[in-house]
Amino acid sequence: MTMQITTSAPQAPVAPARGRLRPLGQQEVRITGGFWGERQAVNAGGTLAHIGSRLESEGWLPNFDLAVSGGLPGARRGREFSDSEVYKYLEGLAWEIGRSGDPALEERFRAVVARVAAAQEADGYLNTRFGRPGQGERWSDLEWGHELYCLGHLFQAAVARARTRPDAGDELLAVARRAADLVCAEFGPDGRDAICGHAEIEVGLAELARVTAEPRYLEQARLFVERHGRGTLRDIEWGRKYFQDDVPVRDATALRGHAVRANYLASGAADVAVDTGDDELLAALRGQWDRTVARRTYITGGQGSHHQDEAFGEDWELPADRAYSETCAGVGSIMFSWRLLLAGGDPRHADLIERTLYNVVATSPAPDGRSFFYANTLHQRVPGIPADPHATSPRASSSLRAPWFEVSCCPPNVARTLASLDAYIATADDEGVQLHQYAPATVRTALADGRLVAFDVETDYPASGRIRVISRADAASDAPWTLTLRVPAWAAGTRLRVVAADGATADEREVDPGLAEVRRAFRSGDVVELDLPMTPRIAVPDPRIDAVRGCLAIERGPEVFALESIDLGRLGREDAAGVALAPGATPRERDGRVWIDVVPLAGAASTDRAWPYPEGGHAPESAPSVEVPLVPYHEWAERGPSTMRVWIPAAT
Repeated sequence: MTMQITTSAPQAPVAPARGRLRPLGQQEVRITGGFWGERQAVNAGGTLAHIGSRLESEGWLPNFDLAVSGGLPGARRGREFSDSEVYKYLEGLAWEIGRSGDPALEERFRAVVARVAAAQEADGYLNTRFGRPGQGERWSDLEWGHELYCLGHLFQAAVARARTRPDAGDELLAVARRAADLVCAEFGPDGRDAICGHAEIEVGLAELARVTAEPRYLEQARLFVERHGRGTLRDIEWGRKYFQDDVPVRDATALRGHAVRANYLASGAADVAVDTGDDELLAALRGQWDRTVARRTYITGGQGSHHQDEAFGEDWELPADRAYSETCAGVGSIMFSWRLLLAGGDPRHADLIERTLYNVVATSPAPDGRSFFYANTLHQRVPGIPADPHATSPRASSSLRAPWFEVSCCPPNVARTLASLDAYIATADDEGVQLHQYAPATVRTALADGRLVAFDVETDYPASGRIRVISRADAASDAPWTLTLRVPAWAAGTRLRVVAADGATADEREVDPGLAEVRRAFRSGDVVELDLPMTPRIAVPDPRIDAVRGCLAIERGPEVFALESIDLGRLGREDAAGVALAPGATPRERDGRVWIDVVPLAGAASTDRAWPYPEGGHAPESAPSVEVPLVPYHEWAERGPSTMRVWIPAAT
């Protein structure tokens, strides 16, 4: 496979004007297999086609045709934000075309763009829900109308196309620019002093500014960020914090309100802070990330503990059985963490990205990529009901994966993330290259001074913790460069070894969690080996998380594990809520699976009790422990309906 060696703008979702690290894009990094390569293949061959088919059958893409033919509003289908799913689909197609060059996807992309472009009005306005006779007026419902939100996703799709196929000539970038010019005219310094009820326009405008070198777009993104917290949106049942319109962004201490909105706004604010040199705003965002991760994030990396408003709870409010943990919030969290990583290089941001990728993003799609979790509970109390593969689900609350939803933001969000995942693997700076995520991959780039860096990554991670980085080019003029490898926070005891091309060991040492550096004049055939300890381990919750106090969870590498009722037959239990970890139980690995000893939970077998709070508590049951297998959380519900739990009570 031939890859371009470049230091130009990366084929990547994020390309900041400045920062500690430079992202390496699709033209520099290619995932070649393994855990994520398999999922990219399913995404390309299954998920994108499935999404395209459902956008047609649900009428969301034909809405654009109706806008041209005069069939709106009467025949319009879908929610007020359904346009955005078409744009996320286009973004996913653009990244996949950039990755694979698939001619069928290219043909499909151009056909969809033509239909979207035809619906744009002369002044740049583009929306199928508002602005025509019989519809609401433009910008008349900024709380719930999602007009600016939809345009933000249009801009991100245009950015993906411009970065992967800059000479495509399909007009998507021109469509986006006309719409952005209208937004600047309507909402600029002399226009409407207002924001959108769902943040997204900010990140879209900021990235569009980077692609086009148009400063007005960055300034408009800055204006939207600064207007948040001034109470310009109407108050609602859940308060203005739902929209992040209660406190100015730079004064907030944690992410709050609707979890997707909060992460999208934080991502856009990070873009603005970096490109305008606003260090005060960037420091505030780092502080919000710190507190949110420490107090408002699930062990899976999921965020959002309220179902009714899809929102963050207060500090330590993380109930397992009411975890909403929307898949889109996980995608938004990755967006925010990646921007902070590029700005400052803190490996903790890459740690959270890894955790969220393996336990939220990878959990959502089924193995065939054609059904999805919208929400991601950590405790399923009732076995789910299999979804009709031809039906549209109202909203999944983690029963079983469903093929489509009335609100289907998550499937195209997963698709665009997987299609662009190559661009989240590695970065560069003036001294070398940093590997943040581990997958079989090829890396070919050049540093700012022209030094060639070329290496392959060989690994079956997370099946094992062995990562081998093999140099494929001699350092020019014996000039050294630095390879930096992330050592996850859970990986105490990691070993690093450097083996020269002639087989001699050049370095061998234990490295602490954080960053491990190897600086040398690499020769073709030199190997750097990183061995991460993958022994299953027990996680203990902070005692202030009341909902899971007294419970334990099992992790192995980046994966969180779950107990499913389908594996409890030997214990005579049909519900995962009816067992506890045996006293002193230690997880162990055998035959490629993780096992743990469990016992019946005291009192859980009683089905005829009239009152669930007996005086004196429950008498302990006398029963031997039974060894049961656990499954990676991202694999739960793949064997049929079951109950499930991540946090398991510890018997005493």
